Amino acid sequence: MRKVNWGVLGAGGIADRRTMPGMMLAGNARIRSVMEIDPDVSENLRAKYGADKAFTNARDLLSDPGTEAVYIASPVVFHKEQAMMAADYGKHILLEKPIALTVGEGQEVIEYCKRKGVLLATGFMMRFHAYHVAMKRLVEEGKLGQIVSCRAQLTCWYPDIPGSWRQSFASSGGGALMDMGVHCLDLIQHITGSRAKRAAGMAKTLTFGYEVEDSGALLVELENGALCHIEANFNIPDAAARGRLEIYGTKGSMLAEGTISQAEGGKLEVMLSDDTLGYDAAQDRNRVEPIDVKVEFGNMYTKEIESFSNSIINKTDIEVPAEDAVQVQRVIQSAYRTSSEERYERF
Repeated sequence: MRKVNWGVLGAGGIADRRTMPGMMLAGNARIRSVMEIDPDVSENLRAKYGADKAFTNARDLLSDPGTEAVYIASPVVFHKEQAMMAADYGKHILLEKPIALTVGEGQEVIEYCKRKGVLLATGFMMRFHAYHVAMKRLVEEGKLGQIVSCRAQLTCWYPDIPGSWRQSFASSGGGALMDMGVHCLDLIQHITGSRAKRAAGMAKTLTFGYEVEDSGALLVELENGALCHIEANFNIPDAAARGRLEIYGTKGSMLAEGTISQAEGGKLEVMLSDDTLGYDAAQDRNRVEPIDVKVEFGNMYTKEIESFSNSIINKTDIEVPAEDAVQVQRVIQSAYRTSSEERYERF
């Protein structure tokens, strides 16, 4: 099997914790090169993953003719420059979300890559979770009837860390909503097959001292009319987090717990009801037994890499195009505007 030679820009952090271990399991990919500013860190990562080369700047990695695709997991402030540079060198790009500091910059990256003839995907790896795939299939089969309500939550404990790029607007573009809420919105849209029509949000720094929000909430109406609620927090202890995803329809519901995370696992409860049931004044909620949905867990990052590598090798459609990331970012930025302009009533 042909394997795509990958380079990794920003090989520490999430790349080291999750994506590169996933790459190592991919049947159609191999890690050729890594890049970190610190030469010792870069060399250690090269040795850890058996890569051919270690670099300390992006241009040196991107100019390597043996590298075919690049995964960019550097701070968001560098995404636009590095993605365009990668396109200049003819590299296909998997770009972490958000793909740029602003929607405008993200659109520039997309158009630039199209002109250069390179593929551009974004890192919404949670789409590949086995339960999320099953949930999407159940919706498409009409098992839940008309989708009327959705809820998603992703949280973590992220205290003040001096020098952390994610805690500065200038280097991250936003806080909990931009970093984690994007996954929630993307999953809701992906599973239901319907995009946001209008949205309003609230964002505030409630617990810590940094400038981005540590608490965010988003209310979204989808094109299909469903009303959705998204929560993203940097101030809830990891041990207390549940990572819930809930989809409700006129024929049933799906309640997933622990699936919105960096590891494939969790549980899913599916409740389907007869849509011919009449009104029940007693609201008896014990008449339906949950349906067991059998899946085989794998590695979301491996699936993500294999999917994009397959698009490169076989010229198939990109499963997670960068346009989807820009659309989600547009909704999140609208939440920031409605929050800062206080376009809601006070009581």
